[in-house]
Amino acid sequence: MLDTHTFLWAVTDPSRLSARARSVIEAVEHEVLLSVASVWEMAIKVAIGRLALPGFSDLGAFVNTQMRETGFGVLPVRLEHALKVGALRQLHRDPFDCLLVAQAQVEGLTLVTRDPRLSGYEVETLW
Repeated sequence: MLDTHTFLWAVTDPSRLSARARSVIEAVEHEVLLSVASVWEMAIKVAIGRLALPGFSDLGAFVNTQMRETGFGVLPVRLEHALKVGALRQLHRDPFDCLLVAQAQVEGLTLVTRDPRLSGYEVETLW
């Protein structure tokens, strides 16, 4: 599962990814997922002017185009994901990152992220 920044870099500037992350994301044998939580985070950042979408004026068009072109799957946010957030140690204050960690834990997924703070949770990370 991709952290939000990892998704954005994968589709707009893959050179910002580590060689290992890029290799895993591009490998056909891996299912790569984008959480709905990341889309929610991007929507907020676009709305407040902290995220620009190169070549797109609409987040929906951007995300749908990128998902279609990359073949990434979508991971919805389920009740058990939200409840798991409450059981996490308070190592990180970003609610989106906490939800991504919870999703990765519940689903048994590796989280592809550059954020070293997330490795403090009981979740497999990769960068």
